[in-house]
Amino acid sequence: MEQAERERAVEAILFALGEPVPTARLAQALDAEEDQVLAACQALAAFYETQARGIRLVQLEESWQLVSAPRWGAVIRGLLARKKPDKLSASALETLALVAYFQPVTRVYLDQARGVDSAHSLGVLLDRELVEPCGTLDAPGRPTLYRTTQTFLRSFGLSDLADLPPLPEGIPAEAGGAP
Repeated sequence: MEQAERERAVEAILFALGEPVPTARLAQALDAEEDQVLAACQALAAFYETQARGIRLVQLEESWQLVSAPRWGAVIRGLLARKKPDKLSASALETLALVAYFQPVTRVYLDQARGVDSAHSLGVLLDRELVEPCGTLDAPGRPTLYRTTQTFLRSFGLSDLADLPPLPEGIPAEAGGAP
């Protein structure tokens, strides 16, 4: 399969699925090498950007997704005329920040770091698919570990967790996810 054909196939797959698709999964579907698929995705992303199209191809960690161009957000929201989702509360944002910077984390860690019960905030973040369970800690009771999701990355305009701003002075970066 030639590069142009590979780009069209990637575009069709991403459009049809409507969700992030890992590069490895695209390569498998196209019976191609990952570097060939990566090149196709990067070429498509550049095309959409330079042609000022209504959609964008964004990379979310090791996955790719077609999304609407930010310029058209207001038009889309007006058409959908949906009720805006409630903003995250300060406690939910605080909990989300802890998960983002120190993941994977347990609820006990969140409670200790915040000094209050984080069950409600964590529930809100799980409902909005901003965080997800990602295993259990090898400790008594096997507490669940949580991490951020691709929805979190997309919602905050990040390609990768490395794009998070640095922590303020005085906050140790290794404060630790799983106590």
